[in-house]
Amino acid sequence: MSRDRLVPYNIALEDFREARRQAALETLLARLRGQSADLLSFEEVRRKLRAVDGQARGLQEIPLDAIVGSVGRYTDFTRNFLPRAHVDEQRWTRVNLKASGMRGLPPIEVYKVGGAYFVKDGNHRVSVARRHGAKHIQAYVTEVETKVPISPEDEPDDIIIKGEYVRFLERMPIDKVRPQADLLVTEPGKYELLEEYIRVHRYFLGLEKKREISIEQALASWYDNVYMPVVKVIRRRGMLRDFPGRTETDLYLWLVEHQEEIRRRLGWHVTPEEAAGDLRARFTHRVQYGLQRAAERIYDLMLPDPMESGPPPGEWRRAKGNEKRLFDAILIPVKGDDAGWQAVKQALVFARHDGSLLRGLHVVPDEQAARLLRPQMLQSAFAQQCAEVGAQGELTVVSGKPAREVCARARWADLVVMKLNYVPGPRFWQRWRSGFRTLIRRCPRPVLAVPQRATSMEHALLAFDHTPRAREALYVGAYLAAKWGTRLTVLTVRNPQVKGDPQATARAYLENLDITASYLEERGPVAPIILETAARQGCDLLLIGSYNRPPLRELIRGSVLEDVLRGTEIPTLICR
Repeated sequence: MSRDRLVPYNIALEDFREARRQAALETLLARLRGQSADLLSFEEVRRKLRAVDGQARGLQEIPLDAIVGSVGRYTDFTRNFLPRAHVDEQRWTRVNLKASGMRGLPPIEVYKVGGAYFVKDGNHRVSVARRHGAKHIQAYVTEVETKVPISPEDEPDDIIIKGEYVRFLERMPIDKVRPQADLLVTEPGKYELLEEYIRVHRYFLGLEKKREISIEQALASWYDNVYMPVVKVIRRRGMLRDFPGRTETDLYLWLVEHQEEIRRRLGWHVTPEEAAGDLRARFTHRVQYGLQRAAERIYDLMLPDPMESGPPPGEWRRAKGNEKRLFDAILIPVKGDDAGWQAVKQALVFARHDGSLLRGLHVVPDEQAARLLRPQMLQSAFAQQCAEVGAQGELTVVSGKPAREVCARARWADLVVMKLNYVPGPRFWQRWRSGFRTLIRRCPRPVLAVPQRATSMEHALLAFDHTPRAREALYVGAYLAAKWGTRLTVLTVRNPQVKGDPQATARAYLENLDITASYLEERGPVAPIILETAARQGCDLLLIGSYNRPPLRELIRGSVLEDVLRGTEIPTLICR
C-alpha cells in the first residue's frame, strides 16, 4: 500500500472501530430499556405476515432510516446499522474508502414491505452510508405484498402483533367485508378476544334471524352495529389523545371489558358513553385528571362528612355529553315500603318525558344482610313498575351507609329521586348528624325529594335569588318548560341578602328562550313565603338551589333549604 493511501485507510479503520464501540453501547442501552437493538429478519417477517412474492419496482432513492432489517445478515448490525464485533473490519473499511472516493457506492438491493425496507444485498454499504450521515441511498426495490404493512418504527413485538393480525384476517376477513376497517392493536393476544366477540355476535344474530349466518354477514353486522358505535364514542371523546400510543381497537376492547367490569361491580348495565367517561377519569395519565383524583381522595379522607361543601355549581350538566336530553339516567334509592315506591312513581314521570333509564338502589347495613336478603321480589316489583310505562330499569342491592352509597353511585345518573326522609332538625347537633344533609351536600347530582305522593309536575314554582345554585334551578326550570310544557312561576323573596334584580335576570333568560312564565316578588321570611306561594298557586313541583353558604355557617345558623324541606308537601328538586 502506497504512503499516500496509508492515512485515509487508517482513518477509515479507526472509523470502523468507533462505530463498533457505538454498536456495543446501543445494544447495552436497549437492554436496559427492555428493548431490542437488532435488525428485523426478513424471512421471519415474511413468514409472520404471510407475505407473497412481490414485483420489481426498479432503481429508486430510498430513505436510510426506513431500512429496518436484512435478508441474511440481521445479526451483524444493530438497528441503526452499526457494525457488531464479528463484522469483518477489512471489508467494512474498504467500503468506507470507496464511499469516500470519486465514484461513491453502487446501488443496493432491497425488499419493500409496507413502508419498511430489508437489505437483500449491500448491508455494509448501508452501514457506511449512515456513518457518513447520508439520508438516502440508491436501491433496486422489490415490493412484497402483505395484508398488514409494517413501518420503519416497528419493533419485533410489533411484528408479532401484526402477524397475529394477519392470521386473524385469514379467519375473519374483515378487510374484504369492510375494506376501510383498521383493527390493529398494540398488545399480543388481543385478536383471540376480538374473534370471540365476533363469534358470540354471530351466534346471537343467528338466533335472532333463525337461520345460519355466514362469517361475512356476521362481520358486517358486528362492525356496523357493535364496533363502530363504540368507536364513534371514542372519537367523540377524543380518547386517543388521553391514551397516546393506543389504537381505536385497543380502546374498543378496553372499553368493552371496562363496561362489563362496571356491570359486575354496580349491578347495572351502563352505556359505552358512560363507560368511556369513567375509563378516562380513572385511568388517563393526563395531569388534570390525576390531580383531580388525588384531590378527591385527600378531601374524602381529611374532611368530616358534615363539613363537605360538595361539587361546584353546574358541574353535573357541564360534564354531560348529550344536552338534548337532560335526564338520561335516574338513580332511585328504594327501601321497599309503600312510601318509598312513591319515589319510583315520581321517577317514572321523568321516564315518560325523557325516556330516562331508571337505576334502583337498595342499601342494607352490611354484606351479611345483603347475602341473607332475597332481592328477587324487590327487583321484580321494580322491573314491573318500569315495564308498565315502557321504561327501562334495573335494581341492585349493596351494603354500606345509605348516604355514601347514594353519593358514590349518583355519578352514574343525572338525577337522584328519593323519598324525603330524616330532614335535618333545627338544632346544630341534628344538622351535624343528618345523613340527608350530608347526601344533599355531597351528592354530585341534583336531588328530587318526594315528601308524600308523586305528582305529574305540571306547574313548577322556581325560588330564584340570583345565587349560583339558584341559576342552576333556573336552567332546569327552563328545560322543563321548553321540553315538557311545564308551567313556570318564578318567585323572588326580597331580603337584605338578595342583590341586584333577580326577576329581571330570570325574565331575560326565559324570554330569550321564548318561554312564558309568571313572576312574583314578595318580602318577608323566605321559607314560609315559598311554601305558602306554592300552595296558593297550586304548584306540584318546587325548584330550589342547594346550599349556598359555607358548611360551618349553615351548621350553626341553618338554611332556607332545610326550612323548606321540613315544610314542603310537594316534590322538591334541589339543584346544584
